[in-house]
Amino acid sequence: MPEFTCRDCGAAFSLPQNILDRYPGWTPRRCRSCRDGGSASAAPAGGARRRGTSTRRGSGTAALYTTDEVLQKFTIGPASGVFTDGGSVPNPGPGGWGAVYVLDGEIIAEAHGYDPDTTNNRMELTAVIEAAKLVPAGTPVIVYADSKLTVSTVTEWAEGWERRGWKRKGGPVENLDLVKTAYYAYRRRPELQMEWIAAHSGYRWNEYADALANRWRLA
Repeated sequence: MPEFTCRDCGAAFSLPQNILDRYPGWTPRRCRSCRDGGSASAAPAGGARRRGTSTRRGSGTAALYTTDEVLQKFTIGPASGVFTDGGSVPNPGPGGWGAVYVLDGEIIAEAHGYDPDTTNNRMELTAVIEAAKLVPAGTPVIVYADSKLTVSTVTEWAEGWERRGWKRKGGPVENLDLVKTAYYAYRRRPELQMEWIAAHSGYRWNEYADALANRWRLA
């Protein structure tokens, strides 16, 4: 198997060739020991670099952590996939979204954004739309979202709404612009599977996506 040198501890490590073949052009930079026990700062292969974060707490009901604090505090949960989150405080109000693409515990790419006037649902939908852009075409990946509404909208309900001319039985489809964008994005990418993951349950990369979505609150 090809060998690499960990940029943090200098140790040699390797990954199976079949993993490397799935992600052409990706060079792993950190060994498993450093990824699991340290504060990751890997440069993504296809997205924005991670930036420094503030440590000031917000005022929401759930604890707010920076991305570095998440990596120090949380260890459980899936180690590969794309993890998304979004929300606004208050709802409606200013909000943000975040998405992080992870392979075997190492960050491949991440993205986040802010909207001064939005809703929880719009930020959750935006997060899954942007998540698809982080993954190279043809790469099978599970996209984890902690909003059951968003997952059901994209994977179950949107198909029926499309057949009815983008109408619901109970009235108009809310956030239709984002619903259509998300639905068509994932329909074009059958290799992307969307699944729900419980929020604020200590799953490392869900917590990380939450931290990305809340960066505007920690600025």
